[in-house]
This record gives sequence, C-alpha cells and structure tokens, in this order.
Amino acid sequence: MGDGSGERGMTATVPSRQVLGLFAAVVVLVAGTVRPPPAALTVEGQRTLAVFLSALALWLTRPVPYVVSSVLSVTLLFALGIVDSFSAATTGFTSTLVFFLLCLLLLGDATASVGLDRRLARRLLTADSTPRRALRSVAGSVLALALVMPSAMARAITFIPIVKRLAGAFGSDDGFESAAFLVLGHVNPIASMALMTGGGMALVTSEIVATSVRPITWVDWAVLMVPPTILLYALAAVAAGLFARVGGEATVGANGAPRPNANDDGIRTRADGDGIEVRADGDESQPDPDGGTAALTRDQRLVGLVLFGAVASWIGGSFVGLPTVVPAVAAVTVLSLPSVGVITAEDIANVSWGVIFLIGAMLSILDAMNATGAITAVIDALTRLIPFAALADWQIVAVLIAIAVGIRTLFSTGSAAIVVALPIVLEFGGVFGIDRLPLALTVLLVVGSTTILPFNTTAVLVSMDRGPLSHRDVAAFGLVTMGLSIVVAALAWLLYWPLVS
Repeated sequence: MGDGSGERGMTATVPSRQVLGLFAAVVVLVAGTVRPPPAALTVEGQRTLAVFLSALALWLTRPVPYVVSSVLSVTLLFALGIVDSFSAATTGFTSTLVFFLLCLLLLGDATASVGLDRRLARRLLTADSTPRRALRSVAGSVLALALVMPSAMARAITFIPIVKRLAGAFGSDDGFESAAFLVLGHVNPIASMALMTGGGMALVTSEIVATSVRPITWVDWAVLMVPPTILLYALAAVAAGLFARVGGEATVGANGAPRPNANDDGIRTRADGDGIEVRADGDESQPDPDGGTAALTRDQRLVGLVLFGAVASWIGGSFVGLPTVVPAVAAVTVLSLPSVGVITAEDIANVSWGVIFLIGAMLSILDAMNATGAITAVIDALTRLIPFAALADWQIVAVLIAIAVGIRTLFSTGSAAIVVALPIVLEFGGVFGIDRLPLALTVLLVVGSTTILPFNTTAVLVSMDRGPLSHRDVAAFGLVTMGLSIVVAALAWLLYWPLVS
C-alpha cells in the first residue's frame, strides 16, 4: 500500500531526520503521559496533545509509513485512557470524507487507466503558432481536464509529454517549457479547488465546513468557489508566462528555420480524430498508441458515462438532499463489476492509503481534542502570546492565515496540511467573531496555492524533476501564487462571497 512516503522499511543507514523525528515523538509522548498537567489542562487533555504532537512528528519526518503512524496514534488515544473505547478513538474513519476521498481516487485512476485522460487532453489542446498561445492552450486544457480528473498529479503526468513535444518544436530559449512546467506544477493544483469533488483539499475543507460551520452542498461549493478559483488560476497562468518570459513570436528549433513540408509556423501538424498532433521538426516518432482516428474504446465510453452520471447526480442531489458520497460509491461499484472490470483489486491496492489513514487519524485526534478541552487550551495559550484582542478583524485573519501557511510548508500534501490547520483556525475565528465560512475558503485558497519547497506538492516535485525548473524557481513562483491567492481571497471576501452566501 502506498502512502506517498517512499519508504519500504528501515535500512541499515537511517536518515538523521527520521531518527530525530522518531526520538521527538517518543520524548513528547512520554513527557505528556508522565508529567502532571498544567492548571489549564486535564490529564486527558494533556495526553491528547501529546498524541497529536507525537503523530505530527512522525507524519513530518516519516520514519514509518503514514498508515503505521496513523494507526498508532488512534490506538494511543484508547490505550492512554483518553477515550472510553477503541471505536471512540477511530471516529475520524467513520467520516464520509474518508470514503468519499477513496472513491474519488479510484475514479481518477480509472480515467487514467483507460486512457481517457490522454484522449481528452489531445482534444482540448491544439497546435498554436507562438509559445504564448501554446501556453494558454496548455493552461486552459489542464483547467478543463480538472473537471473530470480530481488529481493534480495525474493531470501533470498526462500533459508532460505534450509539453515536451511542444517545447521541442518551439526551441529552448523562448521560456515556454519553464512556463508550462510552472503551470503543471504550481497552477494546476489550483484548479482542484473549484469543485467539492475536485480533489483532497476541497473535500477536506468541505467536510470540516459541514461539521464545524454549516452544511454545504456540491452546488453551494461550486457557486462559492468556481469564480474565485478561475480568477486565481488565470492570474497564476499569466504570471507563469511573465515569470519565464515567454516569447510571443514563433520559434521553431534552435535556428528558427522551418523544414520543408512544415506549415507556416514550422510545426508539423496532422489533423486527426483527437485534434492536432504536434511534433518538433525532425521528430519521426510514431503517434501515441491510443491516438489516431479510432473511436473511443468500450472502457473509455463506460468511464465517461459513469463520470457524467456521477457529476449529474452531485448537481441534482444538491437540491434533493442526496449525500455526495452516494453517487461516488455507485460509480465505483459500476466500474468494479465483473462484466466491466475497469477498477480491479490491483487499483484498490495502489490507492494512496497513507494519506487516507492520515486524514482519518487526524479527524479522530481532533474529536478527542475537542472532547477533552485541549483545543480550547491551545487557543488560550496562543491568545496570551499574540494580542488578538488588540487586533482588527483583518489583522486577526492575516495572523491565522500566516499560521496556516506555516503549517502548510511542513507537509507534503495540501490536504494533510488543511486537516491539521483548518480546525484550529476556525476555532480561533469563532472565538473572535470572524465569519468562519469565508475564513475556511480563504485558508483553502491560500494553502492550496502555496508551494515553497518542492515536496510540498507532488505535482511540483514531478514538474521540477521532468522540467527545467530549479529550487529557486519553485520557491519564487510559490511566493507569487501565494500572493495572488491572498489578493483573490480578499476580493472574494469583500465583493463576491457576501452576495452569494
């Protein structure tokens, strides 16, 4: 079972970071168990904080897989007497979020396994005469594909060969390749926030909003998030072009001279049933095996119809009270039937179980923190350190967003960072009278757009590995997208969300 950690087991030489993380987890857990609690905490509250901090240390340094550290943390809730039963320690795993995320991951894998993502990508992307127009096509196509593929990582992998092919046609000095990989790495995950079913970050946020603020439907989420997300996505895509200084003139090959039989742009094109195939001059490679004029395969048609039915059910269900998890489970069930066989036991084994277990464990710990008063004690302690009472509302929001961003830089997935940061931020917002719905959406926009270190987002990590980006490029453009997200969130909070919420 994969958990995104890349660890198969303890090796002879263990990285010092993992040793320190394991040591810190043990020390925190022992200290929180044997030391008497301060006046502001009960024994159960102190032990809950100890479990939370030790789990956090294990999740950040990953000396053991996420699945193991998550199971350990919920077991400790029961073993240390924090909760009365093991079932009470695992309440987070009974959340619809866990099962909904599992279904979405399986549906996204099904889209990729039958090649439907590549078919859609080629239909959406056409050959353009300039790098600047090609960049717009790539950005627009990634945004469109996000409607049916809830994985930024899968979208990045889908478009990397297309970007490489276009980059070979335009040459290496026009900035197109760098800008396109910034779009695939940094900008691409922003598209996942537009819909509740767009990915893990949106799902985690919607679940926390539904349990802590108010119920929210698929349509509610779309109304609130589609306009600001598209605006942020467009601004970030434009910023990628400016950041990489993409040229506006056609540049084909190193010498800019088109070969015979090339079109006026120097890019050899062939119209086919999937749109336009773009190849660099001299590239005599064969087209993709699932390309050409062939019609959709049986499996592609089935997956397309099932996805269409799921989206229609989410929209219709918003008006009749149908839980969003029901269409997702129905879609996975249909694609798993013996007569269909698109989703197999191997697909289920390859799901990112580590992230799912981490989310379930964190939700369980948060329930325990609320029940024991630990989260109230944390808020009181931070209130004594930071003079929130002397701050204006916008300053309080700025501090809370800064806390969320700080937590974000520690995690390798946005959904894991949100599940840790958002409940704490919302608790503070409630104490100081901040409207918690726009606060939650702002946390999502900013956290989902912030990538300072390559490991913060898997799509960025892959883009840096496959593209021409440096660590400096990743950090600098991550600050750009974070700044844009703050601007868009402020505009939405002041001008748009009051009109529709």
